[in-house]
Amino acid sequence: MSGDLPFGFSPNPDDPNNPGSGGFDMSQLGAMLQQLGAMLQSGQNQVAGPVDWDLAKNLARQQISQKGDPSVNDNDVRRVAEAFDLAQMWLDAATTFPAGSGTAATWSRSEWLEHTWPAWQQIIEPIAEGVQQTLTSMPDLGQINLADLGIPGMPENMPADMPDLNQLAGPLMNMARRMGAAMFGAQVGNGLATLADDVLGASDVTIPLTSDGRPALVSENVKAFGADLDVELSDLYLYLALREAAHQRLYAHVPWLRTAVETAVRAYASGISVDTSKIQEALQGIDPSDPQAMQEVMSSGVFEPAQTEEQKQALSRLETLLALIEGWVQEVVAAAIDSRMPAAERLGETMRRRRASGGPAEKTFATLIGLELRPRALREATALWTQLRQARGVEGRDAVWRHPDLIPTAEDLADPTSWLEVTGELGE
Repeated sequence: MSGDLPFGFSPNPDDPNNPGSGGFDMSQLGAMLQQLGAMLQSGQNQVAGPVDWDLAKNLARQQISQKGDPSVNDNDVRRVAEAFDLAQMWLDAATTFPAGSGTAATWSRSEWLEHTWPAWQQIIEPIAEGVQQTLTSMPDLGQINLADLGIPGMPENMPADMPDLNQLAGPLMNMARRMGAAMFGAQVGNGLATLADDVLGASDVTIPLTSDGRPALVSENVKAFGADLDVELSDLYLYLALREAAHQRLYAHVPWLRTAVETAVRAYASGISVDTSKIQEALQGIDPSDPQAMQEVMSSGVFEPAQTEEQKQALSRLETLLALIEGWVQEVVAAAIDSRMPAAERLGETMRRRRASGGPAEKTFATLIGLELRPRALREATALWTQLRQARGVEGRDAVWRHPDLIPTAEDLADPTSWLEVTGELGE
């Protein structure tokens, strides 16, 4: 950060009362606050909710268009449709969950944004709400005492026509909410534009983003992903179609699963809190004419939400559930292929690394909602499902999804043999 004071606070060199280099002109502060109060009380640019969704969507569309978003052509539609037809036939023998009646889709990047938009609103809104509430609920905001702020020159050097800060408390909070909604909107727009450039299908981030059960692939992203792989494009289409169709079958035929994932995300969001006492302590005695001191406070981490014990537990449950979903999909896809695709093992390992190590989608998702949706223990989950199928067959493996109480825990993934023995005894 440069040594210049922020806009609106720079000293006037021609002012005879200028306290010198780096000084703080109180008359400018009073004028600025008067203008600010008038602007806030005008009620312009009101945004309902913690996210400016119009801004988010317009920004995402603009960035997707700027990066390039070729329309889906007939050849793409044909190849994707053929891949899904074969994938559904192979999956019929690999799982008890039947295929849906919807026709598979081929999307452009902007179409992915449109089809998943409602889900992103449901996911992000509670998290943005939690952050906004914590940042706009500073204690004793309605009783501001300038002497208690510890800022040099306040209140003894304040101009006589300085507006009462307590009268501006409400409008200031409205401004903070509107600014927060705009910042969240910009963050969401940027994040979803990045995701649109990377996702391979409707279920590529594991969490449910559509509700119609239709599998879909983003054809341009699939081709870009395959450019770095020594694999035939037809094999890549088929492998990804198997994964996508398996995800959709699971969510369609396990009624509680969608709610469980969404609940885990909301449980994490509900625990978001900011330590306002740390913020007040950090601001005590700060000289606003010292940009370096202000920068140090802003970058010290006092404004970052603290992760609570409840959030850690919610995150652990979510990561385990995602690992079980991803592990089941990988096991089912491997069983469906059954040595009929030489490149399958290499593709499976590529997808495992992509998810477990945190690819662009995971990093962007972490930016969007403040947590990393990595299916930890993915290998253990895949091995557990495989072991379960070998012990009890396809029906026994899929039957575990009938009720959430039957699902393995994180401890079970660490010791699947014991879990299989216990569940086997309970089933007798």
